[in-house]
Amino acid sequence: MDIKKEILDKVNVWLSPLFDNQTQEAVKEMMTSSPKELEDSFYKNLEFGTGGMRGIMGPGTNRINKYTLGKATQGLSNYLKKVFTGEEIKVAIAYDCRNNSNTLAKVVADVFSANGIKVFLFTDLRPTPELSFAVRYLSCHAGIVLTASHNPPEYNGYKVYWQDGGQLVPPQDGEIINIIEALEYNQINFNANENLIEYIDNDVDKAFLGASLGAATFNTPQEAKDALKVVFTPLHGTSVKLIPDLLEDAGYSNVHIVNEQAVPDGNFPTVKSPNPEEPEALAMAIELANQTNADIVVGTDPDSDRLGVAVRNSEGIMTLLNGNQTMMLMTHFLLEEWKKQGKLTGNQFIGSTIVSTPMLMELATDYGVQCKVGLTGFKWIAKMIVDFPELQFIGGGEESFGYMVGDFVRDKDAVTSTLLLCEIAAQAKANASSLYQELLKLYTKYGFYKEYLISLTKKGMDGAQEIKQMMIDLRESPLKEINGERVVMVEDYQASTSKNLFTDEEEALTLPKSNVLIYYLEDGTKICARPSGTEPKIKFYFSVNDTLDKVENAREVETILDHKIRNIIEEMNLI
Repeated sequence: MDIKKEILDKVNVWLSPLFDNQTQEAVKEMMTSSPKELEDSFYKNLEFGTGGMRGIMGPGTNRINKYTLGKATQGLSNYLKKVFTGEEIKVAIAYDCRNNSNTLAKVVADVFSANGIKVFLFTDLRPTPELSFAVRYLSCHAGIVLTASHNPPEYNGYKVYWQDGGQLVPPQDGEIINIIEALEYNQINFNANENLIEYIDNDVDKAFLGASLGAATFNTPQEAKDALKVVFTPLHGTSVKLIPDLLEDAGYSNVHIVNEQAVPDGNFPTVKSPNPEEPEALAMAIELANQTNADIVVGTDPDSDRLGVAVRNSEGIMTLLNGNQTMMLMTHFLLEEWKKQGKLTGNQFIGSTIVSTPMLMELATDYGVQCKVGLTGFKWIAKMIVDFPELQFIGGGEESFGYMVGDFVRDKDAVTSTLLLCEIAAQAKANASSLYQELLKLYTKYGFYKEYLISLTKKGMDGAQEIKQMMIDLRESPLKEINGERVVMVEDYQASTSKNLFTDEEEALTLPKSNVLIYYLEDGTKICARPSGTEPKIKFYFSVNDTLDKVENAREVETILDHKIRNIIEEMNLI
């Protein structure tokens, strides 16, 4: 195949003596045997998306390697020194179980230290939420975690946190990206100053576990804790470092760990994908739950910021909950506890995102708190805490299996959320109920909301163009009717407009621009289209709802809602 000149120009730079021999040989090998892979490795630079910079490991500008991470770190170093002139700048660095994460973390530490920046580097893998906590606990100006979340084994990534413990948001992200893009590879300083690198571990662990314990325990009787049977799997990830200890500290001793998945391993040998959103990932845990007659299954992704949950339904069968359902259970429980303690004064808020369930709004209204809704990605929920200092943050989540309890961590936190779910489950069981029954009770009060997600993977340069064209088509030829229901309103977050299709009236959207389209139908159905910021995917989110008069009719109503979702998907030609 013919390779474009601009790609060959980039390739030639990587064949220069500036790059190590191993890198040069790998590039030469691609030139002769894998020209398509060469093209994909160099056709663009890795970009910061909703979850930072994430990509396949290997040589090239569109890959995760010591040079792309070195360049990002050099740019961030330059920015930090510009913003915090005259201060002793400090950063914290953590990494997960992925292949090469430990060596890449040391590269990042080397570059920071070479630029005169103090580094706190974890001695071993740690959950992402602990890094967010450590940034504020150690009074750092920034933090980095090397992770690719739940992506396949060939991926790694680089998430940047600011001094509030939250991920980068505008305008810092754009300013830093501009500095990084302006750098040449020969400007990276890899010459570490080891005197500026301090290794951290147990002290931060102890502080983080103490904060988690304080945020997620609510006077559950010990006999209720003893009665709860829990199955936990870290899916070969980092949470095994903390969650078993946290549950033990909280008094939960009836915990069964999936031994085959308890050892950290970046190849994730027992699962097709280490993503707790996918049912297959929790198959072994559910099997163990059936063997032990467990009440709840919790599985966390490799960096322990997302969690998947399974509970027993009304027939006693283990059933997977989606992220919206676990978010509703946790938020309702927190609101109820705050209410019992007399802490709800109207100056509190919960956080969510534009693609998450609208049911959260009903909950907020009932408890007299505000519900702030941001763009997809937990960095926007963390930003709410900074933007509204006069309000107390109770908790917040998003549909993609992430939740944050309180504000001591400023990112989704599967560690603390696991404990919170155990508290809810233990109290429910002690009251002759269950997590599933508690969810059905919420549906009878606020309406039965059912959400569903479809992710279409489109890899490489051609895939990126296909995703782009799908969004263009949805914008230029908007759907007017779906499944027999007229489209009432279309929100285009790229154009920052909300258009009423009945009146043709337009209103401005106040959230930052983002490549997202949301359709609202007459019957309350919500359909969202959004290209992923960290994976080669386009995602379609569906939310339908109906009334539920009593718990006993839940199966019937759910069947109706499932049928509606299936009809919508078929009509939109997504399957």
